[in-house]
Amino acid sequence: MIKHITLTVVLSLATTIASARDYISIAGSSTVLPFSTIIAEQLGNNPNFKTPVVESGGSSVGKKGVCEGIGTEFIDIGNASSRMKEKELEFCNNNGVAITEIKVGYDGIVIANSKDGIRLDISKEHLGMALTAKIALEDGTWIDNPFQKWSDIDSSLPDLPIRVMGPPTTSGTRASFAEMVNEKGYCEKNQFAKEALKAMGEKAKVCRAMRTDGAYIEAGEQDNLIVQKLQDDVETYGIFGFSYLDQNFDSLQGAIVDGTEPTFENIAAGEYAVSRDLWFYVKHGHIGVVPGIKEYMLEWTKHWGEDGILSDAGMIPMSKEERDYYAEQMHKLPVMTEIK
Repeated sequence: MIKHITLTVVLSLATTIASARDYISIAGSSTVLPFSTIIAEQLGNNPNFKTPVVESGGSSVGKKGVCEGIGTEFIDIGNASSRMKEKELEFCNNNGVAITEIKVGYDGIVIANSKDGIRLDISKEHLGMALTAKIALEDGTWIDNPFQKWSDIDSSLPDLPIRVMGPPTTSGTRASFAEMVNEKGYCEKNQFAKEALKAMGEKAKVCRAMRTDGAYIEAGEQDNLIVQKLQDDVETYGIFGFSYLDQNFDSLQGAIVDGTEPTFENIAAGEYAVSRDLWFYVKHGHIGVVPGIKEYMLEWTKHWGEDGILSDAGMIPMSKEERDYYAEQMHKLPVMTEIK
């Protein structure tokens, strides 16, 4: 009886708090930001709903923010370009927050520079060697990354200082890049690194750390700022989502990685070496309380096809089978209980 009364009070309080806000609050991945903003603006065309407020901050901010609690001070939906991990879901569970996970499309991570500069044509292994904080030696020891120029790694690469602008630790783009390039591209392919890790008896966590000696420059969560700086500095490269390259194709060029260009067609075909999924996480406790959450979710389904406005903006669409599956998830709203 006491548990029943307590639950009723909590739910009533949550409803009262959340109902004080009459617009959807969304935050998270800077990669998902432009697509989420497009959907928010489409919903805002409906006079029954206010245009959702979409903010950046990084995937970590989106996943943590949606799990922090129930009430007007907490966001309703968290955007992410890296999937929720066990510890992040545990944070949700500990706070009594139920969520549903929705995939909305795909994106490639590009390393780009000004078209007036030298285009990189590089392997994933060498790209990882350029940016990971530690490099393994033949004797199994790890040293601080000694490479100063791209050509120090391979003579075919530009004789320019390694200088790459990219996102901070809160970013899903950075986490995905470190996993796909530093860990899987360098540590799992380079013979010295593989043997050094085996001797340590550890997973490749050491390889996910990015350089802090000036070769890698944290540039915040505003990818447009990186784009602007690359346009002014022809010797610097930048890391961001494909859509930002697509929207600035007149002035920027993407590096060829493992022999493949970062194009819409190559990413959609799974041929580009550095691509990932895009997600959002919706909070059950605010659905039906904050107006328009269900309508916002369903708005995605109107525009995420091959010929939709999201594709025009640079998002790589899912297959029809996946789109049908996640559209059904929006209706069923299964509570996320584990990472599969």
